[in-house]
Amino acid sequence: MHDMPKPEEILAKISRDGIKFLRLQFCDIEGLPKNVTVPASQAEKALNGGIYFDGSSIEGFARIEESDMLLKPDPSTYSILPWRYSSERVARMICDVYTYDEKPYIGDPRFILKQTMKKAEEMGYVFNTGPELEFFLFKRAEDMPTTEPQDYGGYFDFAPVDLAEDVRRDIILALTEMGLEIEASHHEVAAGQHEIDFKYSDALHTADNVITYRIATKTIALNQGLHATFMPKPIHGVAGSGMHTHCSLFQEGRNAFYDPDAPLQLSRLALHFIGGLLRHVKGITRLANPTINSYKRLVPGYEAPVYISWSASNRSALVRVPAARGNSTRAEFRSPDPACNPYLTFACMLAAGLDGVRNRIEPPESVNGNIYEMSPKELKRLKIETLPQDLPTAMRELERDSILAETLGEHVMENLRRITDLEWESYRTSVHDWELKKYLSKF
Repeated sequence: MHDMPKPEEILAKISRDGIKFLRLQFCDIEGLPKNVTVPASQAEKALNGGIYFDGSSIEGFARIEESDMLLKPDPSTYSILPWRYSSERVARMICDVYTYDEKPYIGDPRFILKQTMKKAEEMGYVFNTGPELEFFLFKRAEDMPTTEPQDYGGYFDFAPVDLAEDVRRDIILALTEMGLEIEASHHEVAAGQHEIDFKYSDALHTADNVITYRIATKTIALNQGLHATFMPKPIHGVAGSGMHTHCSLFQEGRNAFYDPDAPLQLSRLALHFIGGLLRHVKGITRLANPTINSYKRLVPGYEAPVYISWSASNRSALVRVPAARGNSTRAEFRSPDPACNPYLTFACMLAAGLDGVRNRIEPPESVNGNIYEMSPKELKRLKIETLPQDLPTAMRELERDSILAETLGEHVMENLRRITDLEWESYRTSVHDWELKKYLSKF
């Protein structure tokens, strides 16, 4: 978990760093970052008492009649914004959201993850996650984003084919200055598609890092005249962007997924965690794949997982166990996409895994063949089901899942329903380019 510096230590740092403004950052229910900027002179007030704001205009937050809310910064998330060095120096802190009477706000995604991690802690576990976020870099035209890739490189290509090396370098430098430990970066499968990987940590720290990663990537790209997007499937016919998430439970500094004497060297706890993840995955899909566009990625043929299965080697499986063992033993959950709210996604992954551990849920038989090439008959014989194929179906699965619904709470569930209904109705009643190309001349 975070090392928590004292407020006076951060105040001294703000003074030493010559900070002029502070961005107090938080997330709405969709995982979109929001912030309130205050002058550095308000730092002491923010750190000791919090800063009030109007929550009624934030997606999934309070109603008009209860809109006064309080932001309380987490001092351990203090970081200078590297791209603001040349002008007035700006720092940010990620905040927890409280109600007017200073109680944690039940609709704050960060609070929901904290509460779920507390349940793991009571069982003796720390939940670690390590996501791999893919994104596209597109050109801009007349100050608007296009879907024209900035380069036409392929997987692991390098300059001059990969024209984005310099952009990735600048993103990595910014993320490193903001405290992320970068492990690797490379060109991905599709033209204009990239990945930068950072070191795993406890799920709260990692979710904070996901938001930081998205903000920094989009900002650095924009400063270089490009548009970075974490949209799951921006271009038809090419690979979409995923957020494969590696996860494990640690107990007293030891990886509880590892058992050197067990088959595959996976502990019973690891298998039960995977069993819980697969048992609840249909409901998790609403959080891990939160947009209508997400389901354009979850189709066979583009390396995105569709079938509910697990394997120690098979990349077509939904949950894969990479080869590394010892403290690196982990399960890779391959369905999430980078548009998800990481706080809610990690909370539901953990709740599902803990349910598996508590109730000793055995995973199904592992599948080692290429699932994409299996016939419907073979899939049926192996009892391999598919993920929900659209947003409303995923929402219905979430509503059926009492463990996940309880984890999120009625306030968040109600807002997820509302967002789903509004988005689907808008999509369902719109006339799309595909329809015009298909029918305008024909009829």
